[in-house]
Amino acid sequence: MNYKVVDFHCDALSKMRLHPHMDFNTDKRLDVTAERMRQGSVMLQCFAIFLSGQLGSPTIEHILNQIDIYNTKVIPNGLTPIRYVEELEQWELSGAMGGLLSLEGADGLEGNLHYLQICFDLGVRCLGLTWNHANWAADGILEPRNGGFTLKGLQLVDLCHQLEMILDVSHLSHKGFWELVELSEKARRPFIASHSNAYAICNHVRNLHDDQIQAIIRLNGRIGVTFVPWFVHQGDAVSSSHLLKHIEHICALGGENIIMFGSDFDGIESHVSDLNHCGRYSDWVETLLKHYPEQLVRGWLYDNAVAFLRMWLPKNK
Repeated sequence: MNYKVVDFHCDALSKMRLHPHMDFNTDKRLDVTAERMRQGSVMLQCFAIFLSGQLGSPTIEHILNQIDIYNTKVIPNGLTPIRYVEELEQWELSGAMGGLLSLEGADGLEGNLHYLQICFDLGVRCLGLTWNHANWAADGILEPRNGGFTLKGLQLVDLCHQLEMILDVSHLSHKGFWELVELSEKARRPFIASHSNAYAICNHVRNLHDDQIQAIIRLNGRIGVTFVPWFVHQGDAVSSSHLLKHIEHICALGGENIIMFGSDFDGIESHVSDLNHCGRYSDWVETLLKHYPEQLVRGWLYDNAVAFLRMWLPKNK
């Protein structure tokens, strides 16, 4: 039986920007390709626009360049771009693979809120507010001062809520996280952590503490359990069995209905031993079904993510 998959984070666009000759269809230097998506039944992939430090100071030009890569090198390989809830519904009926655009870090917007509107108009639907460090909008998780949002950052959040852009707290500072909880409660609009695990299981700074997980549960947001080995387990030979502990922990906190997956494929140079590219999702499905009821597994693989998008993607007005 076929189990459809949604993956909420990969960095294939950034890798293709740095290596222009890569072919999205079959190039095995990419963890995520059209061929591997078909192999792993990945029906919807969220493609992050990540501006590598190798590009120099982040600019809107760098963002636009990766949007162009998405439109000219990714989408033509049989993917349907999803920007509005109507397109999501049509895509579900079509049986085609789909693509969703996210921006990982507001740095390249250069503090210009008009640039956010441009990105939205070009199909970006998720915004990770920071990467690991501070930017003009907020502090990242590795910023020692643990600051929250700047005044301009608060304006950015407000505009995202107006545009119905989905906000992503993976990489955001703790203070920024809790400020966003308050803002999201007022706006009655939840957020996601696209690629983060449970700190109680693996105490990496990028993982979520229990009170953060509980806040996301309370808001009915989503957590993309991620395959980054050092977020999964401290030690060598990290396998998918270590991921089960993170799922167990989030479920124990009441989060069985907010779990999805955000692999971070193509954003990592080492992998969970039996999850080294998106074609291996079929093996991961088999592992999950050995431990959990089919209904829960289907939710984590596909239903939870699609239900969130159905609720929070904008309508094509």
